[in-house]
Amino acid sequence: MGRAVRRYADVGLLVETPTSGEALALCAWIAASGRPVRARPGLRSVLVEPEEGADLARLAKELADVEVQPGAPPGRSVELPVRYDGEDLPEVARRLGMGVAEVVERHAAPTYTVACLGFSRGFPYLEGLDPALRLPRRESPRARVPTGSVAIATDQTGIYPQSSPGGWHLLGRTDATIFDPQREPPALLAPGDRVRFVPVAPGRTP
Repeated sequence: MGRAVRRYADVGLLVETPTSGEALALCAWIAASGRPVRARPGLRSVLVEPEEGADLARLAKELADVEVQPGAPPGRSVELPVRYDGEDLPEVARRLGMGVAEVVERHAAPTYTVACLGFSRGFPYLEGLDPALRLPRRESPRARVPTGSVAIATDQTGIYPQSSPGGWHLLGRTDATIFDPQREPPALLAPGDRVRFVPVAPGRTP
């Protein structure tokens, strides 16, 4: 397959894949193989942490050459209610040459896949955004994005689990608890989960 595999400091190996779907498939293959390694997916990459003393050269060659078939993600199907009243929604519609209703319809139509978690605890990077909605990140990030904000940037959708700085375009908000340190597991979503956004009327609780 010719994937790029390189050492990742003292942690292990970083495998770069053409797509996040292949990264998820590679993680599934590693888990099913019974190998004593931990695999964590990233955006078009997998961080592989083997046990101490592992033959890294042999493992790297195996990870570079093994054939995996990206298919249906192995995770759950999750529906999240969203109020589409985000601060950036009118400007996003203007820049894309659409009405607000069309932006909402296009954003809520796909089934997204959680490629990985990152940035902040439980923040899901969701792939599957309609290409017509793609915009670069905001030129000026916000100092504070409200908890539960549903936002887009480049070819992805994200959900802010906690209030934090952020440079994505805010389309709406969900009241679903994306991250709760007292819950097991703390993150609502996991890599491979499939997500649908369900619009709710402004003024109603999602």
